[in-house]
Amino acid sequence: MGRLDTNRIFGSSNKQHFLKSWLYRIIIKEKLLNLFGLCFFLFSGIIIALGIGSTGIIFPLIILAILIGLPVVYAIVFFPVFGMIFLLVSAYLLFSVTRFGIDFPFGTLMDGIELLLLLGLFIKRREPIEWRIHKDPISIMIFAWIGYNIIELINPESNSMMAWFFTIRSVAFVMLMYFVFRFHIRSVKVIRMILKTWLFLSLLAAVYALKQEYLGFSAFEETWLHSDPLIYDLLFIDGHWRKFSFLSDPVAFSYNMVISSILAICLLNATTKIWKRIVLISMAFIFLWAMSSSGTRGAYVLIPAALFFYTVLNFNKTVFLLAIVAAMGITVLIFIPTSNPTLYRFQSSFKPSTDASYLLRKANQDRIRPYIITHPLGGGLGATGVWGKRFSPNSLLANFPPDSGYVRVAVELGWLGLLIFCILMFVILMISIQNYFRIRDPELKAYCLAMILIIFALNIGNYPQEALVQFPTSIYFYLVAALASVTWQIDKSITKKSKADGE
Repeated sequence: MGRLDTNRIFGSSNKQHFLKSWLYRIIIKEKLLNLFGLCFFLFSGIIIALGIGSTGIIFPLIILAILIGLPVVYAIVFFPVFGMIFLLVSAYLLFSVTRFGIDFPFGTLMDGIELLLLLGLFIKRREPIEWRIHKDPISIMIFAWIGYNIIELINPESNSMMAWFFTIRSVAFVMLMYFVFRFHIRSVKVIRMILKTWLFLSLLAAVYALKQEYLGFSAFEETWLHSDPLIYDLLFIDGHWRKFSFLSDPVAFSYNMVISSILAICLLNATTKIWKRIVLISMAFIFLWAMSSSGTRGAYVLIPAALFFYTVLNFNKTVFLLAIVAAMGITVLIFIPTSNPTLYRFQSSFKPSTDASYLLRKANQDRIRPYIITHPLGGGLGATGVWGKRFSPNSLLANFPPDSGYVRVAVELGWLGLLIFCILMFVILMISIQNYFRIRDPELKAYCLAMILIIFALNIGNYPQEALVQFPTSIYFYLVAALASVTWQIDKSITKKSKADGE
């Protein structure tokens, strides 16, 4: 009996070997230039012709999606570095496709990519996942925040379960990308690749915004701008169109230009090569130049705030003198008389008491404050904004304009939710600063410094605008948080290796 089973097994093995050899010969060696290839292409041509004849253009699109989609899905799951880069690129280019009038759920596509990356986190590695590296204060607070958002599903004040479903993806589910980035980024080489991709995408966005500023909008953009009176009211200010590049809106664009310029400036500490420094300085200048075309007041404050925090973290005589010079220059720009609309908007961002937009927001916040105080759990996730208007248009909060990331959290999730969110942001910043002062490697230290300043700037910017829930910032913020931790982990590995080599 055992002998019979052995023969059966070996017979099966021989058949498999023969099949592999045959496929290798006709596909790889002969390149389908044989009878099998002729039959394969003839049969495929007949199937495609019949498909087009019965469904039109839909059938070839399905075939194309399968041919491209399946390899991409496989690569995202089993090649995590490719998957992370694919996610970062998709987050930048998402809205450039939608403006062509293509009706496709790209938000759902992003959710799918994130889900595939999480799937790869569990099945890619054959050894057990080192969960102990994730049991840090940041991880604990992220799970606490996600848990709180899940509990909001049974908030008695909530008017719509569907609003909760559509909103939790952008405020909680996306946070799981922190673990994907934290686990898969294991080397300086991967960090360099990610940061180069980031800067390249930002440069494309900046150049395209300058094209919009000086050469005008494209035809499909003109169609989109005039498709809705609300778009016109929001983007056409004082006789001038606010620029948004190929991102969702001027706010998302301007904030991304700010954090990209911070990244470029901090990377000056990571290299001593003159040509690289020139490139980085040029990039920072282009980013800030393009940012000024967005007309977003909140973005103008972030660069001085980041430079101030840079001075605090790197306090020395040279930095202090440069900070004084920068402060004097900014002061001159704030108070110099001007008729230039861009410079005027810059000045008004530092004089909120004279800005009608700020006064309106303050009035709205004063009006909603009693509601926040008396509702510790808030009005339910998705109660305001687009989803509030769509799923509960007659509710108290549906037409309330939060105009602030913190105010939205307080209104939808209550003062308890705001407290948890603020603790989360504090913990991320605190751990990042601790890591910065521990790191010895100059390159990794520069990367960590950039991440700290970006976290700080975005948290400042989350007050006048909703800075953390729109693509691509919603993805990049948790990349930044992960890099602030990863740089310390890699630095420890380098130090251990150096000690081992020394011994």
